[in-house]
Amino acid sequence: MSSDNQWSADKDEGQLARLMRKSRDSPFVPTGVAGFVAVLSFGLYKLKYRKDQKISLHLIHMRIAAQGFAVGAVTLGVLYSMYKDYIRPQFFNMSKK
Repeated sequence: MSSDNQWSADKDEGQLARLMRKSRDSPFVPTGVAGFVAVLSFGLYKLKYRKDQKISLHLIHMRIAAQGFAVGAVTLGVLYSMYKDYIRPQFFNMSKK
C-alpha cells in the first residue's frame, strides 16, 4: 500500500535538507521571509531614533513595510510559477514545430 510519493520513515530528511528542497521548489518564499526579517530588524533598530513620532505609529509603519515585502515576494513567486508552468512551455512547444 506504500506509494513512492508518500513520506516514509526510511527517508528521514533533516530540517536543513527540507529547507533546501522547499527553497528550490519555490525560491521567492525564503526571499520573502528574509526580507520580512530584514525590514523588521531595521524597524526595531530605527525605533531608538524615531524623534517625535509616537511608538504606535512607528510600529504600524514597520508592520506595513514588512507585510508588503512578504506579500510582494509571494506575488512574484506566483507570477514566476505561472510563467514557468504556462507561458514558457507554450513558446517552446511552438518553436519545435
